[in-house]
Amino acid sequence: MLDFIIVGGGQAGLSMAYHLQQLKQNFLIVDKEKEVGASWLNRWDSLKLFTPTEFNHLVGYPFPAPKGFYPNKWDVANYFKEYVSHFNIPIQLDTLVTSIEKKDDFFELTSQHGILKARNVIISTGPFHTPYTPPFANKITKGILQIHSNYYKNPESLQEGATVVVGAGDSGFQILEEIANTGRTVYYAGETNVSTLPQTFLGKTLWWWFTKTGFLKFNKYSWIGKRIQSGRQPVIGTDVKKILRKENIIPVGRAINADEQSITFEKDRINNIKNIVWATGYRPNFSWIQGLELDKHGYPKNHRGVSAIEGLYFIGLPWMHTRSSATLGGVSEDAAYLADIIQKKRS
Repeated sequence: MLDFIIVGGGQAGLSMAYHLQQLKQNFLIVDKEKEVGASWLNRWDSLKLFTPTEFNHLVGYPFPAPKGFYPNKWDVANYFKEYVSHFNIPIQLDTLVTSIEKKDDFFELTSQHGILKARNVIISTGPFHTPYTPPFANKITKGILQIHSNYYKNPESLQEGATVVVGAGDSGFQILEEIANTGRTVYYAGETNVSTLPQTFLGKTLWWWFTKTGFLKFNKYSWIGKRIQSGRQPVIGTDVKKILRKENIIPVGRAINADEQSITFEKDRINNIKNIVWATGYRPNFSWIQGLELDKHGYPKNHRGVSAIEGLYFIGLPWMHTRSSATLGGVSEDAAYLADIIQKKRS
């Protein structure tokens, strides 16, 4: 019987592991992947963070790169590996938890390896659960390669020919630009009137300004926090207008419907497509946690990570407390808060 099991070995889970070690708790991280950092390694090859080194530190062990450096996915994965090794964090990989059920005073966690038991559970599976594609994607012939941005690696993994990139977020525009740079025709499906923010302004990084102005500290219950949540998130560090001016990028508006060989957009109907990259985000999935109450967005109801189920905690959710709750550098504050709650319950 463990004191704690942490489900998920990304930045949120590692941050909580640090604090549980400080509290001398008997705990274990379980993670579905086969290696530490795989959640980052699985993303596309050219991915880079839009936050520089100085805003990417986990508690107790700084990110090993110079100030002003923007890490790629391999840098982040290696950092996680170093973090686990440095603190000798107990982690069990290749363990997919398929069910969590609260018993009298402990939890049973079911995986392909059997049942684990713990008095407390911390869910740190992050905000990216089920890759979303619209229902009409099922109508499209198998001759057209469809891939979600979660599985996209690079342009070489696509078929030759015209490509559609669907989605107006950070990942959508980064992938759109990368594919367009190969010279092929790329149709862009999404809004063109997108707010953008530069990575640097007046000689300082955007995150420096966010920190200086307190932008990242506004909590979700405040008036400003609610306004930020309700608005469309800007694209950071990508010149959207420059990308959309490329001659081989053709904006076609939102994707509306499809049949076997063609896709209907707001502005056109295209039938020469060979690839579709769906940068259409994710849907949360917490159906495997028994008795859990969800909010209107499908995320667990909680107050700063403390759920209504005694002994069940969450960390790393989007806007769990502030804009930075799900970021590499922002999760530490939430982890410290939860650790304080846990410490007080022990006292």
